[in-house]
Amino acid sequence: MSTYKLIELVGTSKVSYEDAINNAVKDAQKTLHDLKWLEVVELRGHIGEEGISEYQAKVKVAFKIVRE
Repeated sequence: MSTYKLIELVGTSKVSYEDAINNAVKDAQKTLHDLKWLEVVELRGHIGEEGISEYQAKVKVAFKIVRE
């Protein structure tokens, strides 16, 4: 049996939605261990004078709770 904690993050990128998702996961991996899965909840962006200036991805990530 396993238990997981679910948190919500927003990743950003100047390049793409995929990059924004990857940035959120990579940053989460710096402080959270044993990430198991993710769910993309929302995609949005900021529109500048020359088009999309920032891609944003809201993701839920889950990590396993360690039992002692």
